[in-house]
Amino acid sequence: MTRLPDVGRWEADATGRLRQAAMELYVERGFEQTTVAEIAQRAGLTARTFFRHFTDKREVLFAGSEFLQEHVMTALAGAPATATPMEAAAVALAAAADVLGRDREFSRHRQAIIGANPELRERELSKLARMAEALAGGLRQRGTPDPDAALAAETAIVVLRVAFEQWLTASTDVDLAQVMTESLTGLRRVTAAG
Repeated sequence: MTRLPDVGRWEADATGRLRQAAMELYVERGFEQTTVAEIAQRAGLTARTFFRHFTDKREVLFAGSEFLQEHVMTALAGAPATATPMEAAAVALAAAADVLGRDREFSRHRQAIIGANPELRERELSKLARMAEALAGGLRQRGTPDPDAALAAETAIVVLRVAFEQWLTASTDVDLAQVMTESLTGLRRVTAAG
């Protein structure tokens, strides 16, 4: 039986226990083959308790998306007033790296589970699209006109996706914030004139 790194499996809070149990089962058996009842049983809880914490078994993988978006938008709002749209987006990306870069092993397992399921990939893309819309809205509030706000926001999401994938597949222990910075440098390089 494959076990994920212990992140407090038997901690007092039911959410953490359910998340850990779900991730273990998704890795062992696959997402589709795992039931809510099995997750609850592995966590030592009831299915009813599961549904008090998560709307469905997919939400175990996406819980925290709202927190991530709030964190990113707070950082964007706090970017210097003189920042260009991409500089402000870079501040938001640093905030995303702060949240997403906490547990690479968990993120690797999560991405493998999502990558193996078309429905989960679609949901991931939908969450990223909502974040891009929020970033564009935040940039507009800062005075960036369209289509520049949309272009900067969508570009930031591409940088996030590329950096996150590089971070997950890196053979050495690297910091997501550093990979994000390197990806932004790469963006500048590929968009530089002649």
